[in-house]
Amino acid sequence: MFIFLDTETTGTENKDRLCQLAYKQNTGEIVNELFKPPLPIEIEAMSIHHITNEMVADRPAFKDSHDYQKLFDLLNDDENILVAHNAKFDVDMLIKEGIHPKKFICTLKLARHLDPNGVIPKYNLQYLRYFLGIKIQATAHDALGDILVLEKLFERLFARMNKDFSSDQVEDKMIEVSNNPVLLSRMLFGKHKGQLFKDIPVDYLQWLSGKNDLDEDMRYTIDHYLNP
Repeated sequence: MFIFLDTETTGTENKDRLCQLAYKQNTGEIVNELFKPPLPIEIEAMSIHHITNEMVADRPAFKDSHDYQKLFDLLNDDENILVAHNAKFDVDMLIKEGIHPKKFICTLKLARHLDPNGVIPKYNLQYLRYFLGIKIQATAHDALGDILVLEKLFERLFARMNKDFSSDQVEDKMIEVSNNPVLLSRMLFGKHKGQLFKDIPVDYLQWLSGKNDLDEDMRYTIDHYLNP
């Protein structure tokens, strides 16, 4: 069973924790709850998801909620697969709460993997929603709204991969892609944004390789072009 999940958090640093969690099982059951995190929600985070400290002040901590054990059991079941966009972020948030998903699929990595020519300018969830013409009523940057978009994006990605693999193979291939770095075709930011990696000056890639805040796919791609 696929479990489409999204978290909203107090911020994006290692110290931050979830303050909203929504997930949908492909049986149709939906959970969407606010929780009181162990540290205040940062204003920058509030400006994105619009969850304030006042809104969670009387909510239980996630570990003290009735939803905790249910999700723990679901994600500890070999038959279930977590699906998230930029899954590493959500998985890391769950691990901080003591939940270690056994299997997961990352729709961000899949979107990058299925775009070897760099046709799509950006890969964030809401950009893909409109770029791909996904028709759905859903509020952006709200955990519930995001899982509704996520589910539709997943269906598109599954159908695309189903052209190259049998339905039985697609699931395993999705998990494989999600657990490995993806080779990007175009630069996603900076002065060479949109340029093919093969055309970017080596000295710029060398400089960029020294940065500590690169995601796995970006670092893998830079290393690939520096060490062909």
